[in-house]
Formats: sequence, structure tokens, C-alpha cells
Amino acid sequence: MRYLTFALAKGRLARKTLEIFEKIGITCEEMKDPDTRKLIFVNEELRLRFFLAKASDVPTYVEYGAADIGVVGKDTILEEGRNLFEVMDMGFGKCRMCVCGPESARELLKKNEIIRVASKYPHIAKDYFNNKKNQTVEIIKLNGSVELAPIVGLSEVIVDIVETGTTLRENGLDVLEEICPLSARMVVNQVSLRMEHERIHKLLTDLNGVLNQ
Repeated sequence: MRYLTFALAKGRLARKTLEIFEKIGITCEEMKDPDTRKLIFVNEELRLRFFLAKASDVPTYVEYGAADIGVVGKDTILEEGRNLFEVMDMGFGKCRMCVCGPESARELLKKNEIIRVASKYPHIAKDYFNNKKNQTVEIIKLNGSVELAPIVGLSEVIVDIVETGTTLRENGLDVLEEICPLSARMVVNQVSLRMEHERIHKLLTDLNGVLNQ
């Protein structure tokens, strides 16, 4: 039997995924060692392989078949736009993708004026404004704290993930429009879903049993 390979987004998301996997009998003890330098972890008994990757790389590993299955945030799936199947909402890491800015920017959004939008997620921002709102905008890609952009006059609004909204409020910004809800999702390589249908289907059934408790 070939290995079924999982790519997990590093950090909290991977830890939470492994906690859920343990509930259905999938364990990988060597991943719990905080000092390990290993890149690939194996459960020989179940013929499973795991590796940790930067979140934005997970969809790439899955699309090209280097991983059969990935667990990553919906924001990353939308931003990367890879060719894969999204098969399950894992039910954790819940937050929202929103358009945020000072209250004064609300009118600019209503009137569909040409504005500048700063975001770590240029594809999501572009898709929302161009295809859903039919509003012409200039997208500015940032990698750091996007909340700064409207404060220093780089952009009128930002598109960013909102969990509690505390950082926004502390900087005089509000959620002006909600784009979509986000959470951790499981994605599967298209060929793997056909070739390993039985094993993947069983995994999804077992997970559903745990997540719906």
C-alpha cells in the first residue's frame, strides 16, 4: 500500500489538525518533538506521511501531487487559486475576510469611486472589487501590518482577515464590508481522490463523525 501524504500549514493550524486526527486514531508521535529537525514524519503502521509547509505553499504541494491531502486556511486557498478539490470545513480557525477602513471610506465604497486598496491578499481583493462589486480599484500588495495603510494615506481601505476586530478598533478602523467567512479546510489532489478514493472517503467519514459530535 502506498503512503498517503499530508501537507499541513505550520503552526497552530497543524497542531489543531493533529489533535483532531488523534481522535480518529491517526497519530504521529515524532511530530510532537519540539526539537526535531526532521522534515517528513511517517506513521508506518497506517502508511501515512506528514510534512509541515508554509501555508501559502500547501495548495501548490497538493495541486502537483507532492501531497495527496492538505489542511490550510480558506484565505490561502482563495488567494493561491490552485486546481484542487476542497472536501471539508475543519471547523476551526474561524474568522472573516473583510474590507476595512475609516468610517469616512464607507461613502467611497457606496459610490463605487476609484480607490486604492491595500492587502496581503491581492487576488481576493481584486476578485471582490472587480467581479462582485464592479468597482475599479488600484490594488497595493503589502506584506506587513496592512492597518497602517489607511492611517498614513497609502490607501483608502484594506482587505484583511478579521478575527476579533480589536486591532482595527484600536487604530480607528471599522469593518465596512464582509467578503466571506474563513476557516481551516481540507483539500485533496484531483488524481489522488480517484486513485485513493476508498481511503480518503473513510478518512472524511471518520472526521465527520468527530467534527459533528
